[in-house]
Amino acid sequence: MKGAILTELDAPLIVAELEAPPLGVGQVLVKVFASGICGAQMGEISGAKGSDKWLPHLLGHEGGGIVLEVGPGVTQVKPGDHVVMHWRKGPGIEAKPPRYQWGDKSVGGGWVTTFNDHAIVSENRLTPIGKNIPFEIAALMGCAVTTALGMVNNEAKLKIGESVAVAGCGGVGLNVIQAAALVGGNPIVAMDRETSKHVIAIQAGASFAVNSFLGVDKVDVFVDTTGNVDVIVAGYDLIKPAGGRMILLGQPHHEDCLTLPGMRRHYCGKTILDSQGGLTDPAVDIPRYLALYTAGRLPLEQFITHRFPLEEVNEALDVVRSGQAGRVILEMT
Repeated sequence: MKGAILTELDAPLIVAELEAPPLGVGQVLVKVFASGICGAQMGEISGAKGSDKWLPHLLGHEGGGIVLEVGPGVTQVKPGDHVVMHWRKGPGIEAKPPRYQWGDKSVGGGWVTTFNDHAIVSENRLTPIGKNIPFEIAALMGCAVTTALGMVNNEAKLKIGESVAVAGCGGVGLNVIQAAALVGGNPIVAMDRETSKHVIAIQAGASFAVNSFLGVDKVDVFVDTTGNVDVIVAGYDLIKPAGGRMILLGQPHHEDCLTLPGMRRHYCGKTILDSQGGLTDPAVDIPRYLALYTAGRLPLEQFITHRFPLEEVNEALDVVRSGQAGRVILEMT
């Protein structure tokens, strides 16, 4: 098998051949066809969460593939099943994470990885899907779509006619806008300093798009996908009193601190909530969202702006870092 290995923080990934171990209890061998690139991986690479004691290791937690083999005890999937690979726990066994061999080094894998053309995945990180679903769409269901739609439904609890502003129109931000439009949010303000993203944000369902907070009216819900504490402070000031909610999807650097100036004036019923993956239940929510997709109610291909082979993973990461992309997909060959 071939995988992209993180060997040190803030360094290019190394694409290399690895040897997979035999399957253990609750483990599933998946041939990966497509992987998304999520902000969580960008944070892992840059050290946003601090030092990484697990190096070297594989990356990725949203993918689409086909089950090749199942280990003892697996009942949720079978060989030949097409699956979404996701980081949220679903039904089934939580298996021991695999260890791959890379020359004389042992490489960790976690319960799911997707920056590799084959992966040993814990049973409870897989959801079977119809064979008519494109693998790149399955990959988006692994994190971005489920997090965004779940956040709007379960965490922000956005009501018909409530206003929402979304800071950051990358992959997850575009899905948040799309979800807000699905449930009748109004107006929906897309906020991104890259004006090139404004057109796709409008296509996703935004009422209008801006590149700053200037002139934006107070909103019922503010969603941050940037992880930038200055944006978060400004967003907290933007939400309405007595019921205004701020949902944090982006991950700030571990050394960043959030300071809300003039805190006393904010004692007015506002809420700050860090998202927990939209409280997604993969076995329930992924089939519902895919039904919307197949019905044409949840178009997703429009958000995919770049596709790269696994061998060009570092070029793909640079495109994500540029801020110019919607969703970037790794395609396995």
